[in-house]
Amino acid sequence: MTTDNDNIQDTDGLDDAQQLYEHFRFVVDANQEPLRIDKYMLDKLQHSSRNRIQRAADAGFVHVNDRPVKRNYRVRPGDVVTLMLDRPRHDTTIEPEEIPLDIVYEDSELLVVNKPAGLVVHPGVGNFHGTLVNALAWHLRDVAGYDPNDPEVGLVHRIDKDTSGLLVVAKTPTAKTRLGLQFFNKTTHRSYNALVWGNLAEDSGHIEGNIGRDPKDRLRMAVFEPGSDVGKSAVTHYRVLERFGYTTLVECVLETGRTHQIRAHMKHIGHPLFADERYGGMDILRGNRSSSYRAFVQNCFAVCPRQALHARTLGFVHPTTGQQMDFTSEWPADMQQLIDRWRVYINGTTKDTFADN
Repeated sequence: MTTDNDNIQDTDGLDDAQQLYEHFRFVVDANQEPLRIDKYMLDKLQHSSRNRIQRAADAGFVHVNDRPVKRNYRVRPGDVVTLMLDRPRHDTTIEPEEIPLDIVYEDSELLVVNKPAGLVVHPGVGNFHGTLVNALAWHLRDVAGYDPNDPEVGLVHRIDKDTSGLLVVAKTPTAKTRLGLQFFNKTTHRSYNALVWGNLAEDSGHIEGNIGRDPKDRLRMAVFEPGSDVGKSAVTHYRVLERFGYTTLVECVLETGRTHQIRAHMKHIGHPLFADERYGGMDILRGNRSSSYRAFVQNCFAVCPRQALHARTLGFVHPTTGQQMDFTSEWPADMQQLIDRWRVYINGTTKDTFADN
């Protein structure tokens, strides 16, 4: 029989003088089923691997409730899990940086920003400076009570680095709490525009499937069976806006807000986002083999060298006034040029050409 103490790490081999530094801390949810700690941490540490986590546990760097544990320890509700390493963590203090912002709306409680593609939202591995959060810290540097390092204020939701579009930022703790509840209760209104590969069979539909980390690529998400114990439930509704034969412009509305949800769901149904390298969209997935067509697509990749995804609309109730707030962001120049080029192409091609979906 295995007891809790059997899963506590033997620290006799560790240097008593070795100083450890906390890098990550997680409190296990109240409804968490018993789960091996290496699997639990794998879901939390996006840029790691199970093998690396196991090696860290073997070295005495994985702690639960301030004590090292073995790799097969099973986490329970309320456990405090920490990753302690023998080197200090990178300083993640958010410093103001003078980076231009496209402010769509602003008042004393919040602001809505139109994020350009290529701008990382929050500091993280490989991007500790030059982020949207750094830009917001500069923009709000004279606002009393706004501390960019305080999690009770700031960004209410996020979008990927190479996705453009609308985000709401809370200036006060009250605003963030009330806006956060709207996102949690799914009472906000958000839609995205995306150009996807292929000619969708239906004018509208929905995609349902759990989204979780891809076991073969930790930087990519995968879709699993709805209701399974892998990943988190996710539902995406889509509607065709315009057809270009080998690509389709769609509107996507999310019931849930999972990481890479639209990107993973559209790939799952065989229609990856155009130019989405991580999900296969930088390959020529539809169309003929002529050199002129290949040149046309390569030119489109050059015009918009990122996933063709834009957070176009955002709607919520103002956290103080109760007024409905609705915003629309026009396509950025790269997506506009991309769509214009496909329009020109389709207008110069007979519809009989597009036989495949």
